[in-house]
Amino acid sequence: SLVSRNASLNAMVTRLNSGILRIYTGSQPATPETAASGTLLAECTLGATSGTVTNGVFTANAITQDSSANNSGTAGWFRVFQSNGTTVEFDGLAGAELTMANYDIVAGGTVSITALTYTLGM
Repeated sequence: SLVSRNASLNAMVTRLNSGILRIYTGSQPATPETAASGTLLAECTLGATSGTVTNGVFTANAITQDSSANNSGTAGWFRVFQSNGTTVEFDGLAGAELTMANYDIVAGGTVSITALTYTLGM
């Protein structure tokens, strides 16, 4: 039900306060439990209040940019972690759930996130 989906997502919102968004090259792994693949391009930080939930969709609040990207490459997918940096919450595709100012990242450059959403399946 929508009520259950919203409750699950609202619990996730709390776990994602000050969480970490890591952006990689290549293809998204099959599950969030699968080891990350591709090159780590950048790490951005979610807000102290990570986001909001409406109609089964998590929408992130403002995300702090990475002022010095780790590596160069084209963003393919991302993984979102709790603030401890090790507990994975969800993965997604750059250009779908993750909107960026520029998907072609240059090492040492600034990486800005325009929007991040996550829809909990029915």
